[in-house]
Amino acid sequence: MNALRSAGSLAGLTVGAFLIAFGFNLLLIPHQLLSGGLSGVAMMLAYATGRPVSLLYFALNVPVLIWGWFVLGRPFVLWSIYSVTAATFLMQLIPVSPLVTDPILGAVFGGVVFGFGSGFSLRFGGSSGGFDVIASIVTRKRDIPVGMLLFLLNGAVIGALALQSGDWDIVLYSMLSIFTAGKVIDLVHIRHVKVTAFIITRETEKLLDKLLKLERGVTVIRTRGAYDRTEKDMLMTVTTRYELAALRRTVRTLDPKAFVNIVETVGIIGEFRRI
Repeated sequence: MNALRSAGSLAGLTVGAFLIAFGFNLLLIPHQLLSGGLSGVAMMLAYATGRPVSLLYFALNVPVLIWGWFVLGRPFVLWSIYSVTAATFLMQLIPVSPLVTDPILGAVFGGVVFGFGSGFSLRFGGSSGGFDVIASIVTRKRDIPVGMLLFLLNGAVIGALALQSGDWDIVLYSMLSIFTAGKVIDLVHIRHVKVTAFIITRETEKLLDKLLKLERGVTVIRTRGAYDRTEKDMLMTVTTRYELAALRRTVRTLDPKAFVNIVETVGIIGEFRRI
């Protein structure tokens, strides 16, 4: 199972790295646009110095990944190192050539493609480096959507671009790209979205034994059906949309007749383990 999970993560991160390289070299860089984050800084430096974006992207990510190693732990950073390295390698292979002639299309679809690539990296246990690592550190302590946090962090990059280029068309196109990428990241990366599951079951002990291993608290409430007057237990647990698939499999396996109501949770007060 661990081997299959690792193979799935490797495949997902590779797809993410390809999308990042594709978005950079075919949609953003040909129009001198930025993606935001450290990759945006790398692009600005590349436009000013003529050096390859891929190598600057890799070099700027090294100190951030070292910081993440001590704060976020080994697995996340190892996958992030793979993602950054794969993206750097693929950027060397994919030629820098405009896929579209309209910079607005480049900004929008460049943001979409980069957002999917970065979101895939986060969803499969890694990141595309840079501000993704910083955002992952912050969101472990605060319930803030990763994409919107990245959009806020990228404000400094956009400000630097405005001072450097003075071309407000490029600045606004880049803002459009960054905003689009942030929205797509939040669509793909769903670990911050909380849901509450209400499970009415007769297999209480079997489900508790399994659900508690997922490291989520469970509250047991005694219930009675209004129609048949049968007494059952209702298990209430709060989890994330990312972990919801595992919870559904558990319930279907242990009690196929269980009634489950899943609602999105607006907010949480109190202790909640963030992943």
